[in-house]
Amino acid sequence: MIASANTQLINDLVVANHILVNEGVVDSFGHISVRHDKHPDRFLISKSMAPALVIAKDVLCCDLDGQVLESQERCYVERFIHSEIYKARPDVMSVIHSHSPAIIPFVVTKQRLRPICHMSGFLGAKTPVFEIRLGAGESIDLLIRNQALGKALADSLGPHAVALMRGHGSVTVGYSIQQAVYRAIYTESNARLQIMSMPLGDIEYLTDEEAKATAEMNDQHLGRPWQMWKRKVQHGSN
Repeated sequence: MIASANTQLINDLVVANHILVNEGVVDSFGHISVRHDKHPDRFLISKSMAPALVIAKDVLCCDLDGQVLESQERCYVERFIHSEIYKARPDVMSVIHSHSPAIIPFVVTKQRLRPICHMSGFLGAKTPVFEIRLGAGESIDLLIRNQALGKALADSLGPHAVALMRGHGSVTVGYSIQQAVYRAIYTESNARLQIMSMPLGDIEYLTDEEAKATAEMNDQHLGRPWQMWKRKVQHGSN
C-alpha cells in the first residue's frame, strides 16, 4: 500500500511532521496523517516515533479500522483519531493531533477559543470541546485508544476544522496536508493572541461572516506559508 502511494504525498507528509515541530505545534508527541491518494479507505501515518525524526521509510499504511497493513511496525496508540475521522468525513484528507501549549488553557477552562484575527477565520463561531469522560468514565488515561473513542471524537468534531480535547490537546483537519498544517499552526497562534488580549479588555472577535470570508480567502494562498515553513525546515532555521 505504501509503494502505491504518490511519492510526493509521502514526502509532503514527512516535511509536514518536521514543520509542525519547527513551528511549535508538536514536540516528541503528536502526529499527522494523510488519506491515501489511490485508496480512500486507507491513510498514511508514521510509525510511533518523535515527529522530528520521521523519514519516508517510517511511513505506514492503515485502514479505516486503525489496523496497520503490510507491516509489523508499531503505530501510534491514538491512530483511531485519524481512522474514525476519515471514516466520518469523506472531505478530510489530512488529520493532525497535537498538544500545542497555548491551546491547553482553552481545554481546561470555560473560556472559548474564537477567531481573533483574519488568519484564523477557519475556527468559526464555535470550536467544539470533546469530553472523553462522557464515553469512558473518569479512570481513563485520556488517550483515544480504540474505535469507539475515535468515533466519539469524530462526532464531537462534526463539520468543524478543529476540535479541542479536554485535558489533552486538539485535533485539526483539512482537505490537504497544506491546509491541515496551516490550520494547526494558526490555531496555536490564535490561542496565544487571545490569551495576550484577554487581560487588556473585551475582545472584538471575528463575526461569523468575517470568519467564513477570511477562511475562504486564505485557502487560496496556502502555498505561500507552506513554502516558507518548508524552506525553514530544509535550512534548519527558525
